[in-house]
Amino acid sequence: METNEKLKQLVKEKYSDIALQSKEQNQASCCGSGCCSDEVYNIMNDDYAGLEGYNADADLGLGCGLPTEFALIKRGDTVVDLGSGAGNDCFVARAITGEGGKVIGVDFTEAMIEKARANAEKLGFTNVEFRYGDIEKIPLSANRANVVVSNCVLNLVPNKEQAFKEVFRILKTNGHFSVSDVVLIGELPENLKKASEMYAGCVAGAIQKDKYLKIIEEAGFVNVKIQKEKVIIIPDDILSNYLSAQEMNAYKNSKTGIFSITVYADKPKETNCCEPGCCN
Repeated sequence: METNEKLKQLVKEKYSDIALQSKEQNQASCCGSGCCSDEVYNIMNDDYAGLEGYNADADLGLGCGLPTEFALIKRGDTVVDLGSGAGNDCFVARAITGEGGKVIGVDFTEAMIEKARANAEKLGFTNVEFRYGDIEKIPLSANRANVVVSNCVLNLVPNKEQAFKEVFRILKTNGHFSVSDVVLIGELPENLKKASEMYAGCVAGAIQKDKYLKIIEEAGFVNVKIQKEKVIIIPDDILSNYLSAQEMNAYKNSKTGIFSITVYADKPKETNCCEPGCCN
């Protein structure tokens, strides 16, 4: 596997390209139905169209769940969306939190930030902002957010332990998060794990489900629970880029699985945190 910085640069380049395309262009090239899929970005996408606040211009079809639907956002909350893209989840969150709330999107792809800011300006939202930053070092002060959401993005962060520590830091006491992400049960074939294209598309960057949940608990969160889980099926034309026919057959008949999960957890009332700015 490549170094963390190289992986970050790979993801940034891929999603910079995606930011310049429409959802229709992304789906034509990624083809979530599997009919012609050369890439993997849209395989896992859920439909936002029925959610209040949905804005088609902000939907690039890149998620693997609907975390805002499960996030228990209340009116007046401050919500932070990590890996905010063109602003899709931010605008859905804003419809819930209302004009008295605040929504902050964080993304480390400049093209996505520009697209999201343009969308917010077009919509006339004054309580939604977008900040450039790395999720391993979130550009927010401690104890800032009531709710953190993220959609198929934390999986792309090489240092997931640090990412969840940062989520813990920026949440207020009694705050919580709901994130959708991709995890594994069993080991992927080696060629899939090594494939940079699959990493950028969220699949080969996935870690074991048990390890993912353990990282969350070790960051200090409590009441960790899975709100939704679904299996992700990689189309044959994608698998054939990395596996032989025999390897594909063995993979399909194994107990290995790729899943999208939406996970909830609370920041507890009292913590043992000793870092400056971490505790109230």
